[in-house]
Amino acid sequence: MDIKDKSVLLTGGSAGIGRELARQLKAKGATVVITGRNRDRLDFMRAEGFEAIEADLSNAKGVDALVAAWGNRAIDILINNAGQLVDHDFRKGPPDSDAADACIYANLNAPIRLASALIPALAKRPEAAIVNVTSGLAIAPSTRTPVYCATKAGLRSYSLTLREQLKGTAIRVIEVLPPVVDTQMNADNAMSKMPAPECAAQIVDAIESGSDEANIGQVKLLRAVYSISPALARRIMLRF
Repeated sequence: MDIKDKSVLLTGGSAGIGRELARQLKAKGATVVITGRNRDRLDFMRAEGFEAIEADLSNAKGVDALVAAWGNRAIDILINNAGQLVDHDFRKGPPDSDAADACIYANLNAPIRLASALIPALAKRPEAAIVNVTSGLAIAPSTRTPVYCATKAGLRSYSLTLREQLKGTAIRVIEVLPPVVDTQMNADNAMSKMPAPECAAQIVDAIESGSDEANIGQVKLLRAVYSISPALARRIMLRF
């Protein structure tokens, strides 16, 4: 896909991977509209020339408000990048069920709801894409973040089946699986982290090449291990 002159809706575009992705897509000539929850970060991106829509995607009301704000505009690329991480470890004490619900909605329900709302508009374009940002943890989960892992595995399954449903249409469904990336979400994670600009660059490459699936950084190794022995991959990741 040629990104130049494409209209892009990028969720979670005010920080981390999303911010770098917005910048790189804009540099290639796309018109990028971002979403986020933090007004200061959104204003920072507006100062860089981006249109920014304030939207809390952890509930249906927020998603519906975003769809309403988008209106009848043409769209070529939907990037479901926004995500939340929630601490859900019974070894530390009772988890916060409300926080888990918000994480599930933001990471899984919101992308499904956005795709459902915007596929009719995407289908009108000569070429279009839905890009779902999942995680290497969608392949094998980590003990520390079971809710996050479950949502990313769910979005991976949704991406696989949606791709099959949309065969023969102009819409390409692309799943990208980042490793641990150096973002605010992973500030407390001691593991080696990929720089956000590098991760964003590989996502852009996946969009341009039309790949169905892009395993990024160390996820390539995890994917290789999983292809040989799923049980071994799970044992390795469950240590974290």
